[in-house]
Amino acid sequence: MEEILHYLLSIQTLVLVLVVLALKNSIKFVPQNQAYVVERFGKYQSTKEAGLNFIFPFIDRISANRSLKEQAVDVPEQSAITKDNISLHVDGVLYFRVLDPYKATYGVDNYVFAVTQLAQTTMRSELGKMELDKTFEERDLLNTNIVAAINEAAGPWGIQVLRYEIKDIIPPQSVMEAMEAQMKAERVKRAQILESEGDRQAAINRAEGQKASVVLAAEADKEEQVLRAEGEAKAIVAVATAQAESLRQVGEAAATEEGQKAIQLDLATKAIEAKHAIAKESSVVLLPDGGTDAASVVAQAMTIIQKMSKGS
Repeated sequence: MEEILHYLLSIQTLVLVLVVLALKNSIKFVPQNQAYVVERFGKYQSTKEAGLNFIFPFIDRISANRSLKEQAVDVPEQSAITKDNISLHVDGVLYFRVLDPYKATYGVDNYVFAVTQLAQTTMRSELGKMELDKTFEERDLLNTNIVAAINEAAGPWGIQVLRYEIKDIIPPQSVMEAMEAQMKAERVKRAQILESEGDRQAAINRAEGQKASVVLAAEADKEEQVLRAEGEAKAIVAVATAQAESLRQVGEAAATEEGQKAIQLDLATKAIEAKHAIAKESSVVLLPDGGTDAASVVAQAMTIIQKMSKGS
């Protein structure tokens, strides 16, 4: 009896162990951004995504664990020949991710190796379409063309290439020396052009300064002449106005009795002074008849004035 109980306990223990093992093998926790490819009897059964999943123990197995994260793979350095027959050494970095775990598992044996080799061959092909100078100037275009070509070829593998970045493009030493010489000559050329531009601008500035100086001097001389002419004109006008005013006042005074007497006195005085001057110049003086006194001289002068007044 004891042997039977012991046997039953052993069977229960074995069953319990089998149940525990079955549960353990049937419950699968898939991490985030990962996918399990499940096979049943060696044939694809399903793809388990992130979370809690169940499989049949002993008949189902996980054949592949595929990461759905973006992956970065170094593309080894390789030799390529450009369109103008220059040999280059190029390396880069490839960024891709798995879109379809089924295709990545059954479409290619090793998708990482396959996509790396595809990147190398595509790189050589694209570099063969470009000249050396363009490989440095249009690196972004080169990266874009490589990505487009890889995605077209890697579609059956369930792989999406996000971008390709060229790290280094190394030409031969002789080409690098020639490029350095060319860049040096270009820098010297630019320096000479800038220097000549500076000299030309300085000459233009000096010429414009001299021109402005001449123009300002001419304008100043013109303004001086205008001011001088205006001053002389004003002076002439002032003198004429003064003379006219003087004549007007003399005329008004001459119209009065006192004015006539003043004129007679002035004429007599001037006549006497004239005779006196003549007497100094000559020893002989001719006097008209009846002209020995001042009254006769004044009378003669008045007669002349009256005739002139009537004639006017």
